[in-house]
Amino acid sequence: MEAHPDEPHGAAVVAEGFGLKGPRGWAFRGVGFEAAPGTLVAIEGPSGSGRTCLLLALTGRMKAHEGHADVAGHRLPRRMAAVRRISALGPVPGVSDLDPALTVAEHLRERALLQRRFDGSLRALLRPPGERAAEARARIDEALTAVALDLDALPKGERTAVRDLERLEALRLSLALALIGRPRLLALDDADLKLSDADRAAAWALLRSIAEAGTTVLAVCSEAPAGALRVSTAADRDEPARAAAEAATTSAAETGTGPGPEAGAAAATAPERAATASAGADRTEDDTPAAKGAESTDTAGADAPADAGLPAGSAAPAPGTGATADATDTTKTASATDTAKTDKNQKGEADALAEARRA
Repeated sequence: MEAHPDEPHGAAVVAEGFGLKGPRGWAFRGVGFEAAPGTLVAIEGPSGSGRTCLLLALTGRMKAHEGHADVAGHRLPRRMAAVRRISALGPVPGVSDLDPALTVAEHLRERALLQRRFDGSLRALLRPPGERAAEARARIDEALTAVALDLDALPKGERTAVRDLERLEALRLSLALALIGRPRLLALDDADLKLSDADRAAAWALLRSIAEAGTTVLAVCSEAPAGALRVSTAADRDEPARAAAEAATTSAAETGTGPGPEAGAAAATAPERAATASAGADRTEDDTPAAKGAESTDTAGADAPADAGLPAGSAAPAPGTGATADATDTTKTASATDTAKTDKNQKGEADALAEARRA
């Protein structure tokens, strides 16, 4: 799909409250950013935080369940097909992998044929074979130039098998295949994975050059480079918990709780308990062992008398001892709950990716 002559080639991307939910929880949610055409957008976050699902949702490959996004004026998730026509995937493991048995030339010829067959107009298909071959060759040369991939520098030239390519060379080839279709939005996963410092710098320089040429680039990474628009899935996921913790702390301060070991422990553990409560509210199932442990701990601490469970004739604990133990137990319970939430988010992302691959 060609852009209007008065419009920039790259696609503007705007997301507001964007979220996608899998069978066992949210893969990502609450994502919001605005990128102008020709921007390099770095989707940053730890593994399992929904980075790949966000990438596929913004390119029309996965359907979001919350909020919306506009890509070149096409509203997601309603116009996913239109977004797919103007976007292309670079390397995305499990979705657009290179075939290690094919050579570089075979990959390029195959992509050019697919581009002409499925994305070309009827008039282009009716042109003489010589013109069609020249058009395909021009697109391939243009893409190779854009990614700075010199076929003559490869071990066996264009007959080099993909399995014999270095990581950076394979990245360049994947990007060249995506650029053959002249997309307005280019997306790739794990942009900085398994790269040395020098190769990582070269990869980001390559992505910047593609963006500066007019194509909007979405790149998943573990750490965003300088100058890129940073979008963090981990920060967006933790925002509701942070807000709840701040509200609980403010509420405790306004009640005027007097000094003392018990009051100090309650104030110290309020953010952890609020974060635990917020994490439980976001999940579809609240009956995890960690959640039950948190509930039983809070109930015991609130209802039990100060000297409950002491043998007859024994002395009461020293001031602050019981409060310290309660704070430690609550902190451990909150940590276990956060771990369970992370595992659930990773399972939700894995399920959502599995559904996308089956589709």
